[in-house]
Amino acid sequence: MILVIAMFAVLFALDPHKWANDASPIRSVDTVDAIVRSVQWDHVRIYLVSIENGPSVLIEDQRPHLIDARTSIERVTRDNGTIFYRFPE
Repeated sequence: MILVIAMFAVLFALDPHKWANDASPIRSVDTVDAIVRSVQWDHVRIYLVSIENGPSVLIEDQRPHLIDARTSIERVTRDNGTIFYRFPE
């Protein structure tokens, strides 16, 4: 299971449209309740986070987060319609 998650993380990291998405301005930032389910790290920590009443997402973060801890994450929507999730800074 963790191998599959890691493979998807690599595919998203190599996404050629990522640079275009990064150039698009942020339209909105919404706070979402979630639970940290697991973590895998090599050079960066990649957390599997379950959104309450929703799907699970992968979030990169350098800071440590406790497994099975309730937390708030941010759903960021860009002007071009792309959505990504992050831990608040």
